[in-house]
Amino acid sequence: MAETTTGTDGFSAAERAAMKQRAAELRAEGRKGEKKAEGLQAALDAIAKMAPEDRALAERVHATIAATAPDLLPKTWYGMPAYTNADGKLIVAFKNSGKFGTRYSTLEFQDAARLDDGDMWPVSFALLRWSAAVEKKVVEAIRTAVS
Repeated sequence: MAETTTGTDGFSAAERAAMKQRAAELRAEGRKGEKKAEGLQAALDAIAKMAPEDRALAERVHATIAATAPDLLPKTWYGMPAYTNADGKLIVAFKNSGKFGTRYSTLEFQDAARLDDGDMWPVSFALLRWSAAVEKKVVEAIRTAVS
């Protein structure tokens, strides 16, 4: 059995167990940790409610953001999984296609993301399928956003 998932199958059992363990660790830290744990649980619950195709993408996005920028804190924003910096400013959110009946999900960066590039730059990216190439682009965008 694989310990991690690289396709679009969603979280592996090991990844789910690790997230539950991390939430318990955060709750054990006290009030501040409890808030972080609540944000993580809210994001995971929002992902769990998605249609299978959206859920698989959201799970990969979540795992990639957690691995790439562990200082970003998960929460929900308008019912969507989102990630904030230590100051509580929203950096990025995953908008699933099923939420608004669109043909693709999007990864949307907000004002606090450091993507500035001259007078015009992209802040929203359509996600149709997860692949190694997509993961590489998401990693690059997240690294840039938090740099």
